Amino acid sequence: MSKKDDIKKEFPEGMVPLRNSVFHFRCAPDVICYMSCCRKLDLILYPYDIIRLKTRLSISSEEFMSRHTRLGNSSHPFFPAAMLLMSENEEQTCPFLYGNGCTVYEDRPTACRTYPLERAVERSPKRGRPEEYYFMTAHSYCLGHQEAKEWTVKSWLKDQKVQHYNAVNDLWAEIDTLFAQNPWQGEGAGGPRQQMAFMVCYNIDGFRRFAEENRLFDQFKLESTLRRILDDDDEALLKFGFEWLKYILAGTGNLRRK
Repeated sequence: MSKKDDIKKEFPEGMVPLRNSVFHFRCAPDVICYMSCCRKLDLILYPYDIIRLKTRLSISSEEFMSRHTRLGNSSHPFFPAAMLLMSENEEQTCPFLYGNGCTVYEDRPTACRTYPLERAVERSPKRGRPEEYYFMTAHSYCLGHQEAKEWTVKSWLKDQKVQHYNAVNDLWAEIDTLFAQNPWQGEGAGGPRQQMAFMVCYNIDGFRRFAEENRLFDQFKLESTLRRILDDDDEALLKFGFEWLKYILAGTGNLRRK
């Protein structure tokens, strides 16, 4: 895609995709604004974020959702977003912010990991493969932009280990697109199929119990290697759950009955 093609696209006013441009950024304790961004956040947690965080904290997904999230509005009215619940203090800090920094840094959410960039994905049936764009944020409190350290989008994503998060989040985006079509018409918000979808996306431990109690894995043709890891691998189970939701809500996806 050429720069001329970019110009034809409609991006939010004042936002220009970085593409191969070099940008300056550094975040460290010696930068004056350090940890200023970890307050009063409206931060969406994707299903994979929740898996990484609940595992890091050694708690169940039910407990994580109860202690650390609230439900918020997503980009459509048919399925809620899981939002990180800020601490009940004057500054409304992130609950994982202590002392000198982030206590869950290695498993921090996608939004924290990607910052100071923002990612947008264009999905076009004509192109097949989604096209992704990255934009620079412009928060006045962030002085990290004034640091000399240089990055490209590619080097930043590699350094912050964002690629795998994005890969799993793109699978979630497919499911959320399905939810945006209101596949539970007739049962209303909070109906049985929506509750099932909520469990798959946000309560992986509950979904594993459901799958075991209903012998769900035995109902489909699964590769032996996949079947062996579903009992213990949350990421693999989440991906299976996404395919199962496609199957039960739209009759699509890769799952096949035995």
